[in-house]
Amino acid sequence: MVLGTTSGAGKSWLATALCRWYSNQGLKVAPFKAQNMSNNARVVAGPEGATGEIGSAQYFQALAARAVPDVRMNPLLLKPEADTHSQVVLMGQVSAELTAMPWRGRSERVWPHMAAALDALRAENDVVVIEGAGSPAEINLHASDIVNMRVARHADARCLLVTDIDRGGAFAHLYGTWALLPEDERVLIQGFVLNKFRGDASLLAPAPQMLQDLTGVPTVATIPMQWRHGLPEEDGVFDDRSLTAGAVHTTVAVIAYPRISNLDEFQPLKNVPGVRLLWVRSPADLVGLRGGDWIVLPGSKATAADLAWLRAQGLDQAIAAHAARGGAVLGVCGGLQMLGEALIDTEGIDGNAPGLGLLPLVTTFEPAKTVRRTAARFGALAGAWAMLSGVAVEGYEIHHGQTAQHPAMAAKGDVAREVIAGLAWQNAAGNVLGLYLHGLFEDAAVLQALFGAHAPTLDAVFDGLADCIARHMEPGALDALIA
Repeated sequence: MVLGTTSGAGKSWLATALCRWYSNQGLKVAPFKAQNMSNNARVVAGPEGATGEIGSAQYFQALAARAVPDVRMNPLLLKPEADTHSQVVLMGQVSAELTAMPWRGRSERVWPHMAAALDALRAENDVVVIEGAGSPAEINLHASDIVNMRVARHADARCLLVTDIDRGGAFAHLYGTWALLPEDERVLIQGFVLNKFRGDASLLAPAPQMLQDLTGVPTVATIPMQWRHGLPEEDGVFDDRSLTAGAVHTTVAVIAYPRISNLDEFQPLKNVPGVRLLWVRSPADLVGLRGGDWIVLPGSKATAADLAWLRAQGLDQAIAAHAARGGAVLGVCGGLQMLGEALIDTEGIDGNAPGLGLLPLVTTFEPAKTVRRTAARFGALAGAWAMLSGVAVEGYEIHHGQTAQHPAMAAKGDVAREVIAGLAWQNAAGNVLGLYLHGLFEDAAVLQALFGAHAPTLDAVFDGLADCIARHMEPGALDALIA
């Protein structure tokens, strides 16, 4: 099990690397995270042929493990809709009852599902790599913990505790976390991991030995800062830097609203030569965009609220001005909904709002949630998106909204070109495209069509992670964790 001293310490990264390393040893491996809080989700297999949602981190960990992703790998997913409210997804399905329930009353209701999922994965696999959440030493939450040490105790897991040394205070974080755990949980900590180190590792001495003298726990790895590891950030826009190679020919400016979702699908763009990925929070960030540059409205877990935020920043005017100049605009899922004329919500799902008016569409929110894998082929497109004409794509859908032509506008002949039936529409000028399909830039055919290039494959990314930990773990440490 991989625990962290803080969020962002590197738990997901390390768990993914472990999944691939153990798989490379010929073992049958599966990931597990009891509870994840993230608006980055993927569509995976559920019971009896159904589909459901899990956090993106566990989806990628399953691929790293060469396992088929399924809902047991992340039995509880919390998708924040506001600072104090989250949609609850249990075993892949939205639960209105649990969503309405106070957090502290929820844990005992969901624990049996978590334990059963973990037990099933343990029975079916040689190794289960478990990821914790936040810190295991949040003493205000310890009594109702269902994701860290309760899971560790249930599985009698050998635990690594990872910390972000780049933040400073790493040894205090490790010691303080260990010290706040009860004695029966401390003994499960088998090793400390210093992550994101920059510099000469020999200068860390004598601190690792001093820490081991205090705790009895060795430091089993010092992992260098990995700027280009290739995995997307799980919870937010942490890495704003563009890492592309060569001269920049296209800037892709992604609007980073507060409830952005599925931002991980843009990770491949960071590694396409000549493409600069830019996260945008104000109109000033868009100054200098050229006609060939893009503005992307990504997915949102709270479309109406994020649209209101976008307007409050003045980004609506900046987007409209870019489109009026013929600049390319792309809306994905919630972003597609924003591009239309109106959001209609009679069920209290998301909220009513006027849209940006860049596509003659209207979206109606419905209680039933569309969650599915989808394969489709683009029809004929014009203008900025013509390169996608006829391209076959695969991806996934996660949305409450249903989008259609605006009836009154259609009656007057103002219709959007439907380039994938029920999934994608383009304006008459050809520079604005909206679609429900997530995962567009993870498709090699799309990257080739748009940029004449490709990003590293996921298998290459996973193997790179495994090689990294193999180089920087103490000899025998990885084998000892499963002995």
